[in-house]
Amino acid sequence: MKKTETILTKEAIWKKNLYAMWTSQFLVNMGFGLAMSFIPYFLEEIATLTENQLSLYTGLSSTIPSAAMAVAAPFWGKMSDRYGRKNMLVRALVFGSITLVLIGSSKSILFFLFARAFQGFFTGSVPASMALISANTPDKEMTKALGVMTSSNFLGYAVGPLLGGFICEWIGYSGCFYVGSVVNTIGLLIVVFMIKEIPGTYGRELVEQQKLKKAAGEKTGVLTTGIIMILVTMLCMRLARTVFGPFLAIFVREVLGTMDGATQMIGIINLVTCVATGVSSITLARLGDKYDKFKYAGLLTVGAFVVSLLMGLPVSIWVFIAFYGMFYFLVGGIEPVLTSAASEIVDPGSRGVLFGLLSTCSSLGMMFSPMLGSVVSVVFGVRQIIFVIPMFIFLELIATLVMINYAKKKRMENEA
Repeated sequence: MKKTETILTKEAIWKKNLYAMWTSQFLVNMGFGLAMSFIPYFLEEIATLTENQLSLYTGLSSTIPSAAMAVAAPFWGKMSDRYGRKNMLVRALVFGSITLVLIGSSKSILFFLFARAFQGFFTGSVPASMALISANTPDKEMTKALGVMTSSNFLGYAVGPLLGGFICEWIGYSGCFYVGSVVNTIGLLIVVFMIKEIPGTYGRELVEQQKLKKAAGEKTGVLTTGIIMILVTMLCMRLARTVFGPFLAIFVREVLGTMDGATQMIGIINLVTCVATGVSSITLARLGDKYDKFKYAGLLTVGAFVVSLLMGLPVSIWVFIAFYGMFYFLVGGIEPVLTSAASEIVDPGSRGVLFGLLSTCSSLGMMFSPMLGSVVSVVFGVRQIIFVIPMFIFLELIATLVMINYAKKKRMENEA
C-alpha cells in the first residue's frame, strides 16, 4: 500500500517539481553567467597583468573551483541520499549567493581565487537538482525530465552572458556579480517554497535496504563497470567542451582586434552555444528512449568529431560561431542520454551519490582542461586550443565504442 501511494504521489507532483526546478535552475545559471564569461576582463580590472599572466590566472579561475567541486561533490551527494536532496540544493543555492558577492568584492587576484575555491566546495546546484528530479520522477519519464533540466542549465547560462554584456558596461563587472547574487537568491526562494520532495525517496530506510540487498548478494554499489565507462565517456566530453571556454574572451578580442563590441560578441557566442545545447537536450536527447542509448550516443559523437575538425579552419568569426554552435548542439544530446542510462542502472537510493560522481567527473574535466588550455595558449597561442577539442572527442568516441561492446556482452549474458 505504501509503495502504491508513493507511485501515485510521484505521478501527481513530478511535473510541478520539474517546471519549478527548471525555472529555478534557469535563474541560478543566468545569475552565475552574468559576469563569469568576462572573468579575464575582471582580472585585468583588479590587477595589472601580462598576456601570459592573464592566460594563467584565467585557467586557474576555472581549475580551482573545479578541483574543489571534484572533491566535495561525492560527499554532498552522499549527504543528499541520507538527509534529502532538497536540503542539499538549498545549501548549494545559499552559498551560491554568498559566492557571487565574494567574487564581486575581490580587490586582488588572491582573494578572487579564494572566492572561486569557496564556490567549488560549497555550491553545486546542478547535481543536487538533477538528483532530486531523478529520485522524484517516474522511470518512464526520466530521459525527458533530465533533458529538460539540462536545457535549463544551458539556456540560463546563455541568457546570462548576453544580458551581462550590457550590465557590465552599465554598472561594471563587480556590480554584475552582485546582480547575479540577487537573481540566484530568487532561484533559491523558488526551491524553498515550490519544490516538494517525496517522502521515502531518501533517508536511513533506503540506506538500510541497500545494506540488506548487499548482504543478500545483490549488486547495489554505484561504481559498477557500466557506470565507470559512462563516467569515462562523460569526462572526455567535458574536457572537449570546456578546454576552450575560459579563453573565449581572449580569442574574440584577438579575432576582432579591439575591445569594441567584444563583450557583446561573447554574449552572442554564449547564447548560440547554450541555446544549441538546450534545444538539443529536449530534442536529440528524447530520441534516446527510442533507440539503444549507447549506440545513439556514439552516433552523436561521430558527428561532433567531424564538426570539431571544421572549427579549426581559418574562417570568419560568424562562420566559427556557426560551427561552434553545431558542435554544442551535437554534444548537448549526449549528456542527458548517458545520464538517463546511468540512472536506470543505479539503485534509486544511491542517485545522490551517482550525480555527485557525475559532478566530480565534470569537475575533473573543467579542472584539467583550463590547465591544458593555459599551456597550449602560452606555448602556441590561444587559437591553437581549438585543435585540442577533436582530440578529446576522438577519445570519447573510443570510450563509447568500448561501452557499446560491453553493453552488447551484458545483454548476451542475460539472454543466456
